[in-house]
Amino acid sequence: MSTYSENLQRLRAAQKPGGGVPAYTRWVNRRLARYVAAAAATMGVSANGVTAISALLSFAALGVLVLAPVAWWTGLTVAVLLALGYVLDSADGQVARLTGTGGPAGEWLDHVVDAIRTPAIHLAVVVAVWRHSEYPTWIAGIAVAFALIATGQFMSQILAEQLRKKASIAPAEGRGIIKSFAILPNDMGTLCWIFALWGVVPLFAGAYVLLFAANGVHSLVSMRRKFVGLRTA
Repeated sequence: MSTYSENLQRLRAAQKPGGGVPAYTRWVNRRLARYVAAAAATMGVSANGVTAISALLSFAALGVLVLAPVAWWTGLTVAVLLALGYVLDSADGQVARLTGTGGPAGEWLDHVVDAIRTPAIHLAVVVAVWRHSEYPTWIAGIAVAFALIATGQFMSQILAEQLRKKASIAPAEGRGIIKSFAILPNDMGTLCWIFALWGVVPLFAGAYVLLFAANGVHSLVSMRRKFVGLRTA
């Protein structure tokens, strides 16, 4: 069995290209995921096991959001748990590649967990707003719309990748550093850490609405680009 240092070195030498990847995912999440993946492989934790731990952390965060009072420590706890879940979400694929255990079943499990987790975050906001009188009810409407946009964008991304493969269409090349920062509002890491503001109602509400607007614009542009690319192929 390879040592932790050996696993980490192998992962550093086999990273995905970062062009067009949002800044937090590109420079923070993927880097942290390398350390987690190297440790998991060293301890014999499977890629599916990492996926399961990722899901547990994420849904534990949503449980805290719904059940705990509106306070600074609640928001910080939720943000940390969601961010850790996101690190492990990036680590499971790296574990699979490192151990040579990747396959359709593991990829399916990863996508199913993501498909549930993505709207669940916003639906948890709906329930939390309903339970806690500190928050205005209109935030729940924003959260429902955010869940729909996030689900549609996730489906658009996954389906476009599969259709491109089926039609043998080369994926668009990623862009550079400027693009990574430009799409930072659409980064899952940004969504995770925005919950650190949960204890300060005006700050969270304002940031959440801005994030919703940015994601809405990005989703429309992204979906149109994918549709045109597939139609003209």
